[in-house]
Amino acid sequence: MNGKNNIAIGFLTMGLFMAYGFLLIYLRDFAPGKEEWINSYSFGKHFESRLAHVHGNLFAFLNILIGYLLLHFRDKLKNVKVISWLSLTGILMPLGILAEIYLGMSPIFVLIGAIAMTASVIWLGISFLKMKTNT
Repeated sequence: MNGKNNIAIGFLTMGLFMAYGFLLIYLRDFAPGKEEWINSYSFGKHFESRLAHVHGNLFAFLNILIGYLLLHFRDKLKNVKVISWLSLTGILMPLGILAEIYLGMSPIFVLIGAIAMTASVIWLGISFLKMKTNT
């Protein structure tokens, strides 16, 4: 895995969370009981669902960007496969939020995903600092 899967899964994840945004619009503007949904804007399931939507799209975009950079610089960077896997694992964070909301699951996937994405971004940044450039 050298970045291609990050790009593909990033776009698929982004599409999923964009579609989820349409559900959120429905719940806000058209669903029965929309007033209750609007009144819970900053707490509970409403707040958590917006966190999942925003982080899902952010982490999808990060996977696209990281995947592109890993593909482009794979011959100059070390640990490309590990960074790629950590970035993909990061998608567990927004999926974990959804699993908490809709399935009542533990927040463990949120923590695993957040730590993995943070580690991949920091590791890639350090890798670029250490990268030898041809001058």
